[in-house]
Amino acid sequence: MTMEKPKRRSRAWFEKQDRDGFVHRSWTSKAGHPPDEFDGRPVIGICNTWSELTPCNSHFRELAEFVKRGVLEAGGFPLEFPVMSLGETQLRPTAMLFRNLASMDVEESIRGNPIDGVVLLMGCDKTTPALMMGAASCGLPTIGVSGGPMLNGKFRGKDIGSGTGVWMMSEMVRGGQMTQEEFVEAEGCMNRSSGTCMTMGTASTMASMIEALGMSLPGNAAIPAPDTRRNRLAQLSGRRIVQMVEEDLTMDKIMTREAFENAIRVNAAIGGSTNAVIHLLAMAGRMGIELTLEDWDKLGSHLPCLVNLQPSGHYLMEDFYYAGGVPAVMREIKHLLHLDAPTVNGRAIGDNIKDAPCYNRDVIKTIDEPFKEAAGIAVLKGNLAPDGAVIKPSAASPQLLKHRGRAVVFESIEDLHARLDDPNLDIDETCVMVLKNCGPCGYPGMAEVGNMPLPSKVLMKGISDMVRISDARMSGTAYGTVVLHTSPEAAVGGPLALVRTGDMIQLDVGERSLHLEVSDEELARRRTEWTPPERPTRGYAKLYVDHVQQAHLGADLDFLVGRSGAPVPRESH
Repeated sequence: MTMEKPKRRSRAWFEKQDRDGFVHRSWTSKAGHPPDEFDGRPVIGICNTWSELTPCNSHFRELAEFVKRGVLEAGGFPLEFPVMSLGETQLRPTAMLFRNLASMDVEESIRGNPIDGVVLLMGCDKTTPALMMGAASCGLPTIGVSGGPMLNGKFRGKDIGSGTGVWMMSEMVRGGQMTQEEFVEAEGCMNRSSGTCMTMGTASTMASMIEALGMSLPGNAAIPAPDTRRNRLAQLSGRRIVQMVEEDLTMDKIMTREAFENAIRVNAAIGGSTNAVIHLLAMAGRMGIELTLEDWDKLGSHLPCLVNLQPSGHYLMEDFYYAGGVPAVMREIKHLLHLDAPTVNGRAIGDNIKDAPCYNRDVIKTIDEPFKEAAGIAVLKGNLAPDGAVIKPSAASPQLLKHRGRAVVFESIEDLHARLDDPNLDIDETCVMVLKNCGPCGYPGMAEVGNMPLPSKVLMKGISDMVRISDARMSGTAYGTVVLHTSPEAAVGGPLALVRTGDMIQLDVGERSLHLEVSDEELARRRTEWTPPERPTRGYAKLYVDHVQQAHLGADLDFLVGRSGAPVPRESH
């Protein structure tokens, strides 16, 4: 009896015996593929974000080869394809502007090609959510492989963390505690290998989120990029994706509401980036799962931070991996997780973590003796943020989590830079710095400028933190009492647009309150005087500002929310 071949998308390209089948096979075989590779075996697309403009992903050519090795070993047919690479350190005005564009690149590349399953090579901040969002809109069997963090930075006998060390040392130079020569010397000491930031910045946070969601093999998030175990995991992921295609283990079977709840709780336990909020909201939107900003507060804000890692703590990602990584953290909070949530390796998350060891309790604390209490991301609301704003208490100064101060307003990032160090600027450490027009439409793209540098006159006093409020984001490597993602943003007429220097602002993180002490009547009067800022008039930037959602919804483009699946398109000839 002849076994019926499985229904795979790639068969619509390579099995046809007509003119179109000739074209599909013949042109593909130019790369040296023998005829038997078109026999119906699973075609695995390897989505690669390698780019010399994205230094964090500089090792992805090698990583892709290990994925291919695994695919071939399992009887699959690997075909690598590039997508737009989003390098946080180089791309202007912000990589976030292009997250949605890259997701479109991924989605259309998958849907338009003979692909049965996908391996996503993800590294620098926005590449992870962009690839996940694009793949989610197609819904094929998919597995994530992160690039891993770089090695610990070493400067004059001490560990320094990428991002976190930059923000700290820059303020030290401005405050007179570090020389310019020392600052320049640190440049060559911080980034010693390939890989993403080795702090718990957005890249490591999002890699941890992928693991918590069950979309990668266990241990994926923290293996250092230069470690050969990273290559082994890539090879094993290549093997596994072939099996996932055979099992029809699609994304919707893994990325459930329960999986997102697990991820939110893990984010609290690791002291993860505020950027995870906006990315997981967008990813859930692509999956058609109802996830709200309020869920972040309800599910995670009361949880402790267990991981002693910069920017909230002391250690770095290399130490985190040696201590046990994400599995050790998840085991510590297993009573809070949906342990039956499925994962890409075919096992439930509870089975994956039940024996996960912890080798260093100074890095990964216990739930009974956590690193910081109630350190999850808090969601604030009030007349200054009707749709919400976020703050990361674990990275803030405890004495500033309840604060009332006089607003000092900067209308744009250029205004901030122009006046910040003006000796005549009327500001002290009791004031509240307010930055406008840096949200999704305002920048555009919602840049990581929310962790505003402090005025030099404040730094000279030895002060290292002030309350800062904006509609922007901040790097996951940053720290401070910084209120972010204020929604609606100033550029669309949110209340933030109406704040004036001298207004009093009350912040009360315990009460989840952000209040502007100005009457509704006065705000209405100010609104009549408000003029919207100019918007882009052409290209992708115009498409973006015309369709981007506000931060509390995930800042996806409104027409991309939801899934279209991956039906086989009509022929091209």
